[in-house]
Amino acid sequence: MNEEAFAREVEAGERFRFGANWQRFLTVLDDRRIAEAEKDLKKMMEVDNLAGKSFLDVGSGSGLSSLAAMRLGASRVHSFDYDPQSAACTAELKRRYFETSTNWTVETGSALETSYLQSLGQWDIVYSWGVLHHTGDMWTALENVVPLVADRGVLFISIYNDQGRISRQWRWVKRLYISSRVGRRLVAGTIIPYWVISNLLRDLIKRRNPLNRYKDYIYNRGMSRVHDWHDWLGGYPFEVAKPEQIFDFFHARGFSLERLLTAGGGLPCNQYVFLRH
Repeated sequence: MNEEAFAREVEAGERFRFGANWQRFLTVLDDRRIAEAEKDLKKMMEVDNLAGKSFLDVGSGSGLSSLAAMRLGASRVHSFDYDPQSAACTAELKRRYFETSTNWTVETGSALETSYLQSLGQWDIVYSWGVLHHTGDMWTALENVVPLVADRGVLFISIYNDQGRISRQWRWVKRLYISSRVGRRLVAGTIIPYWVISNLLRDLIKRRNPLNRYKDYIYNRGMSRVHDWHDWLGGYPFEVAKPEQIFDFFHARGFSLERLLTAGGGLPCNQYVFLRH
């Protein structure tokens, strides 16, 4: 049913095909990117490894974070994504690196499907990076992950920063991007060249090597700038929240904020690590 619902939403121009973008990303994935993903996960969790910890990846996307958790020694990893192609990308990484492991499961599923989530039980670490604001009902999705976190468990999420009018404008751009092939070409063909040229001029003025902007992007969780461009432009549904809204929401549900990394008032995601009491 999830796959049919997903296909209908894509056909209606209501949802971006994240998985198609992630499939292209897997063609550039290498050991260095994987190592950066591991480093970022350890840094935000403030641990050296995940030995003995169970890890639930809500909206696994490319599967890179799930792979990092496995390589960091998680005792059990469960990955799911609403987008069938994203689930397939995650399954591909499992096949490449942990083909025979029974400690890593991958399937399709929705953060809005209560009965499915109830079947998953509780986890030491519930991880959802840049996902819940793309469900179409962010606050329900945030509510739904609460029961998944075990007592003294950790919730690591990232949510787009609310910039008011600017965020509303970007929502319109994203909606146009996924509306049709013409819309996609118009948005990508206008905004990406603008980004490239403006960044080039900025680097030349500051006498920096323009190529470093692209080469060094690997240090951002092992990601690719070009693939993240399309992820940003097409990332619809699209919702946002202010840091204090997220803090208040989880504080009222028995969580304390352990670590916060903000977008500095900009467009990207604010990252939160909560501990459940």
